[in-house]
Amino acid sequence: MGREATNTLYAGTFERSMDAKKRVAVPASWLSLEEGEEFHVVPPPEKGYLMVMPHAEFERWEQRIMESDMPAPKKRVAIRHFYASSHLVTADKQGRILLPETHCEQAGLTGEIVFIGSKSRFEIWSKDRFQHAQADEEAIYREVAEAIGL
Repeated sequence: MGREATNTLYAGTFERSMDAKKRVAVPASWLSLEEGEEFHVVPPPEKGYLMVMPHAEFERWEQRIMESDMPAPKKRVAIRHFYASSHLVTADKQGRILLPETHCEQAGLTGEIVFIGSKSRFEIWSKDRFQHAQADEEAIYREVAEAIGL
């Protein structure tokens, strides 16, 4: 598939085990039928998890930075950090991606992890950290859901 746009909707929560080489299987419904699908792995500034996205979504993040109201010098710094912290990974025949060691350390990923769908991208969390974040955010979700009539 390479660097073409994707129409995949990343939704759902999937628990996985990461092997000793830092390989983990992407949920099958999130992969195209072609071998060699590429994703950009980016640790967000607040750390604690990894953002994973196809190339089209990766480019949209740069566009968001450029369209922000931030001054040009800050935009250049943000773009530099965004690209410097990203890592391109390719799914193998089994649908696994190899996560960078440094990214795993930053996000606290070992053993049991969770894939979280987030529409045009997905996140990878440690199972324990995700459970704590989910508990902390439950009240916010309920408040928003109620406000919009969900």
